[in-house]
Amino acid sequence: MAIQVGDRIPDVTLRTIAAGREREVATGELFADKRAVLFAVPGAFTPTCSDYHLPGFVELAGDIKAKGVDLIACVAVNDHFVMDAWGKARNVGDKILMLADGNGDFARALGLDADVSRFGLGLRSRRFAALVEDGVVKALQIDQPGRFEVTSAERMLEIL
Repeated sequence: MAIQVGDRIPDVTLRTIAAGREREVATGELFADKRAVLFAVPGAFTPTCSDYHLPGFVELAGDIKAKGVDLIACVAVNDHFVMDAWGKARNVGDKILMLADGNGDFARALGLDADVSRFGLGLRSRRFAALVEDGVVKALQIDQPGRFEVTSAERMLEIL
């Protein structure tokens, strides 16, 4: 069953590259004592994710943080090297923490994993966006497969 509003974010280890160094990040620690916007994309460098989803959050990061958000994080079932390269290619800078769920453990723990093998992508995460406060989901938007309608930065800004 998929995570719902009121549920705690599962504690899973993700990976990132910060200041040129590989790091493991425990989601339990990452979201503790923070107000965060977490969004997931099916894959780095894929058209909708690269052209619309991530750029919207990069563009509106200042507005989102002005609403009392401490952290904006993007997660995908890709490795941390790909997520780092994608962040650099899209000029993310320090606006968004790029998180790698390389084996899909986090997507599975959330109940938001998706088998998109028919498109040659294997197991990935569904596209979602969530407001997380001290590790608890306060708002959750999940797009239908193949859609980008309710998980945009603009929509999250409205929710905030």
